[in-house]
Amino acid sequence: MEKDESTLRVLRHSTSHIMAQAVQKLFPSAKLAIGPATDSGFYYDFDLTDGHAFSPEDLAKIEEEMRNIVKQNLTFEKYYVEDVDAKIAEFKAQGEVYKAELLEEHRNDNPTLYLTKDKDGNVLFNDLCAGPHIPNTSYIKPNAFKLLKVAGAYWRGNEKNKMLQRIYATAYWHKEDLDAYLHFLEEAEKRDHRKLGTQLDLFSVREEIGGGLVLWHPNLYTVREEIENYWRTEHRKRGYVIVQTPQLAKSKLWEISGHIDHYKENMFFIQKDNEDDDQYIVKPMNCPFHILIYQSQRHSYRSLPLRMAELGTVYRREKSGALSGLTRVQGFTQDDAHVFCTPEQLVDEINEIIDFVADTMAIFKMEFEVELSTRPESFVGEIENWNRAEAGLKEAMDRRGMKYEINEGDGAFYGPKIDFKVKDAIGRTWQCATIQLDFNLPERFDIKYQDKDGSMKTPVMLHRVIFGSMERFHGILIEHFAGAFPTWLAPTQVAVVPIANDRHTDYAESVYKKLRAAGIRANLDDRSESMNYKIREALQDKKIPYVCVVGDKEIETNSVAVRARGIGQIGTFKVEDFVEKVEDEIKERSIDSFAKELANVK
Repeated sequence: MEKDESTLRVLRHSTSHIMAQAVQKLFPSAKLAIGPATDSGFYYDFDLTDGHAFSPEDLAKIEEEMRNIVKQNLTFEKYYVEDVDAKIAEFKAQGEVYKAELLEEHRNDNPTLYLTKDKDGNVLFNDLCAGPHIPNTSYIKPNAFKLLKVAGAYWRGNEKNKMLQRIYATAYWHKEDLDAYLHFLEEAEKRDHRKLGTQLDLFSVREEIGGGLVLWHPNLYTVREEIENYWRTEHRKRGYVIVQTPQLAKSKLWEISGHIDHYKENMFFIQKDNEDDDQYIVKPMNCPFHILIYQSQRHSYRSLPLRMAELGTVYRREKSGALSGLTRVQGFTQDDAHVFCTPEQLVDEINEIIDFVADTMAIFKMEFEVELSTRPESFVGEIENWNRAEAGLKEAMDRRGMKYEINEGDGAFYGPKIDFKVKDAIGRTWQCATIQLDFNLPERFDIKYQDKDGSMKTPVMLHRVIFGSMERFHGILIEHFAGAFPTWLAPTQVAVVPIANDRHTDYAESVYKKLRAAGIRANLDDRSESMNYKIREALQDKKIPYVCVVGDKEIETNSVAVRARGIGQIGTFKVEDFVEKVEDEIKERSIDSFAKELANVK
């Protein structure tokens, strides 16, 4: 068996069986649910009927037992279940109700078990499983797997079912690969935007308000302001008009758009006072409003393309278990836009948007991968229009030689889409920008333009976002920069620290005022704490890009001694020179500090 990436899932799935075997030996009350391999490892769900909850100490014991099992050089053997009813009865007699349920569900699929046998042929463990598996446990290296954590998981993912205990783990062919992955996890843990959100006072989600509804604190809202300023400036430069639309609308609007038929479970309805009142819905999308604005005027082919953008806040119902910090919320602001164009303009408009995405992600030093998502099973509109839409998206990408993967059946219900998955500083991918092509809504709302020959035709409509949502993108940014935002985004860009408050505060305040007058976000730290403490807090804890230290020498020379985040002392500058350098760094939206060049840091 080749020990490569293609067979890694087989190794991991086999290791999950060894984990289940170890758990049942150490915890006899454990009943088995499912234990699949994943892209980064594997997990197994257990029902401990005696009420015991797995602890970190338990995971260490399970790992050790797994190593004991692996050393026995056990074999994996496939066994076809010939008498399904007898096996179901056996599972039930053993209390393995989850396996019995699964076997009943797959009774007509030629179900199989995988047996784990010792050298004498004795069956030590068996599990309902389709496989495949490695030949024997010698393929599992005792130092190349790791149990990571325990979490709750409903059976079948249904909140109405029993809560099980899920052990997450991973396995690799080689210890070096495991070590690299564990280092990656440590780095991801340090960058967790939820922890940094508290540490840096960026945002909060309060139970009194509701899950997935975000309070933007001043620090993060400062970052958002800079992002929004860029967004507005760039949209106007690229020919967009910017609009604002309401937070709710009558249900009739969503009936016309088709959202009630295809999106009802994700929508928030406002309760009516009586039967005569109109039903209102809090908006989950901005697109119907933009179509109504389009409808408010007559259009000819000469007025197209019409590019319409909005920072529009929408609300979508999510299961509470799916909510997570800023990256999965119920209320969020989309940097939304809709382009109305003729069929002849379609490919050029798609390429214009791709350029916009590429230019924007380059600012943050983020590369991206691209997927084309095609028609789902549940869709609206004519198949001919879907085929035209998919062909248009492919032509746009092919014309520029763009590499992309096809994601069959994952388009929106109203049209196919291009998804951009950006890579952050540690190589994780995040869904951000999207281009969705829509022939359906223009027809449902019967919008028209007058063509060259005087006939009235239906425009093509493109939905697109660059950041995706402000909430999600800021969560990604926090983790991408590990909370250490570049100077142009940093909530506080410079901290001014006097060496001795009694002698140096007046001069420190004058430096502070010059920074503020130049539009630089600065603070003056004149607390009674020690100078070293204030410097360390500013650079390490608060992740401020620069600290200006002032004392007698700085007063005499009208200068500041500058320390840079992650670098340390970089020299003494005239106040005006330092202000100019920071201004240039902000104006250029530079990711790198000017201090790096001075300190010769790559």
